[in-house]
Amino acid sequence: MSARERILDAAASVMRDRGIARATTKEIARVAGCSEALLYKHFVDKQEIFLGVLSERMPPIAGAAELTGTVRENLETLTRDVLVFYVRTYPIAASVFSEADLLSAWREGLRARGAGPQVVHAIVEDYVASERRAGRLPTSVDPWATAVLLCGAALQQAFLATFAGETEIPDAQEIAARLVAGVLGPTERHAPPR
Repeated sequence: MSARERILDAAASVMRDRGIARATTKEIARVAGCSEALLYKHFVDKQEIFLGVLSERMPPIAGAAELTGTVRENLETLTRDVLVFYVRTYPIAASVFSEADLLSAWREGLRARGAGPQVVHAIVEDYVASERRAGRLPTSVDPWATAVLLCGAALQQAFLATFAGETEIPDAQEIAARLVAGVLGPTERHAPPR
């Protein structure tokens, strides 16, 4: 395993256990079994380490090439992926909100890199917009609102799971299907009880 891989594994562990605010580069280096100087050989700063953890150590959100089902199936896949991503990253990212100065610094650093929480929403919004342009969704479907509803609901479910001490959501696929049914309308399987 390369030094960079060890650093990312250590960073994911430390950030998950302590949150970003208390995950020092010194502690990450200790857990990785390397010097702090080696961290900076591979990463510019702690934000770049965090982005590496998000992109390389957290569950990915499906890309367009992987979305080969019906619109409903694809939205269920995206929503499930967002839900799983949020439940895994919530404990890491939540601590950044504990201090206004820390939040401001992270906001600016992520913005400068074209990263941040808006990226998840943009993935879903872009997918919905592309399906609307292709005629697989009616023009009355608002891509922005659809993404807000699905991502917001996924974030709320991740918050509840994290608050309950859970690190996974075993029924993520079913939750995703129900959320999509709430936006697109129910299927027979997800029709509300009478």
